[in-house]
Amino acid sequence: MATPPAASTFLKLLRDEGVRVVEVGNWPTHNRNSKGPWGPVHGVMIHHTVTKGTANTVSICRKGYSALPGPLCHGVIAKDGQVHLVGYGRANHAGLGDSDVLAAVIAEKAPPADDQATVDGNRHFYGWECENMGDGKDPWPDAQIEAIVRVAAALCRHHGWSARSVIRHLDWQPGKVDPRGPGLNWTDVLTRVSERLTGTKPAPTPTPLPKPQQPTVDLSKLREAALKNPAAKGTPVTYSGTRTVEAALVNEGLLAKPYLDGHFGEATIEAYAKWQRSKAGGNYRGEAADGIPGRDSLQRLADKHGFKVVS
Repeated sequence: MATPPAASTFLKLLRDEGVRVVEVGNWPTHNRNSKGPWGPVHGVMIHHTVTKGTANTVSICRKGYSALPGPLCHGVIAKDGQVHLVGYGRANHAGLGDSDVLAAVIAEKAPPADDQATVDGNRHFYGWECENMGDGKDPWPDAQIEAIVRVAAALCRHHGWSARSVIRHLDWQPGKVDPRGPGLNWTDVLTRVSERLTGTKPAPTPTPLPKPQQPTVDLSKLREAALKNPAAKGTPVTYSGTRTVEAALVNEGLLAKPYLDGHFGEATIEAYAKWQRSKAGGNYRGEAADGIPGRDSLQRLADKHGFKVVS
């Protein structure tokens, strides 16, 4: 169970967290305590206001309206990141919510889907209204997001809570959608709260290493290199796939490493002929084991040594 601190302590907690606070009127004594208990507190709830303009928003959240008297929260988080304190104590912000969600907040677990409204949230949550139209189009500036993070972290730090004690109105009461809008990523908000509380950033998710690309050998190019090299004068034909085949022949013990040079010369032809005559190469004989790669013998070598045959 967590007892709310005195208003003066509450103010200091926010300022110590770097929150830019604006005190509005008699906020330390402006509350709804005469209508019900305030505390024990178990978490922090974030809302959007469906209003435009900071002054107008602060006024509405402080005074309320005929159907719902103020204060409607403890503080208004403006778009510029300033936090306007409008009340302290019980406030008309949360309404009735889900008992399973409250249990999850107390246990500091992710909240389940809310499907009932039976528990007095005004008693158990600090409430923060954020200046936003809530139409899914009104953006959330980073200064405002940072203020949400700092306000939440200040209270979590004081009570010894984790970031899981911070929820949205939509997590609490069926039918609510707040807060929402471009620039507000709730997972990111909770991560940033956690970072402030721990003083360290969580280890980044390792980026998986790319899978090694399977070597490819073009049969027609390989045969061209094999047929031209022995008889050609001048510079031998070089093909990168030849080196792949030579490496396989070296691994088979059929070719000496010095000949692993990408030139399908006499040594490579002799080594490949040995492969063709071997059981794994197909047990070829005579002209069929001439050292010039054919589809079957090359595919057998590829299957054994992990390269791909094309063409």
